[in-house]
Amino acid sequence: MSWVGRSLEGRIARVLTIGTLVAVGLLLVGSVLLLGSGRSPLDSAPALDLGRMWADLATFHPAGALWLGLIVVIATPAARVAAALAGYAVQGEREMAVISGLVLAVIAAGVVAGTLGS
Repeated sequence: MSWVGRSLEGRIARVLTIGTLVAVGLLLVGSVLLLGSGRSPLDSAPALDLGRMWADLATFHPAGALWLGLIVVIATPAARVAAALAGYAVQGEREMAVISGLVLAVIAAGVVAGTLGS
């Protein structure tokens, strides 16, 4: 079935399901790698470094999978709003598309404010 053919609620549920499963999988892998390295989950965590995160993932360093899992957990609700925005736009529901766009703008503003504040 095409993107337009499926119900909007079904597409949104799929985004949330996939985001949740990916996040849980990454956090599980990171936890197993952490315990396998002999480190405790109660140890202090390394700072988030997006450039290093990919290298950590490639070398099976636990921090890479844990940080990416947390990013996916945080990004999943925003992806849900983006899916709703796209669905409403395709269906011609302007008011709901505008509301979804405004919610996405507020989320983006929060991310920018949080990034600048740190």
